[in-house]
Amino acid sequence: MQDEKKLKQLTKKNNKRKIGTDGENKAIEYLKSKSYLILETNYYSRYGEIDIIAKDKDTIVFVEVKYRKNNNYGVGMESISSRKIISLSKTAKYYLKSEDIDCRFDVISIDQENISHIINAFDYHVN
Repeated sequence: MQDEKKLKQLTKKNNKRKIGTDGENKAIEYLKSKSYLILETNYYSRYGEIDIIAKDKDTIVFVEVKYRKNNNYGVGMESISSRKIISLSKTAKYYLKSEDIDCRFDVISIDQENISHIINAFDYHVN
């Protein structure tokens, strides 16, 4: 009984990871079609993770990807909390290593196969 429960949880977690990866791959293809250069994917630091780091002309772009199969829990953009913004900002600062480089934060929201790209979705924010 306990093993079945653990297996079900593991399967659910793997399905979420696959769905997330599929969403990120769609976002990467979208960005490439807009002539962005993909620098990193799933960049981790002790502060958090950034889904995609890309370059748009001379600007480093940190991209958060939100995928929603349906709108039961709102659209993807609505799920980015102030805590997540702080985590993304700290991770971006770590990535940039305090260099003075133009950067911005974009969000790609994939809702039922519709892709919305919010350029400069929020400001850099570190407490």
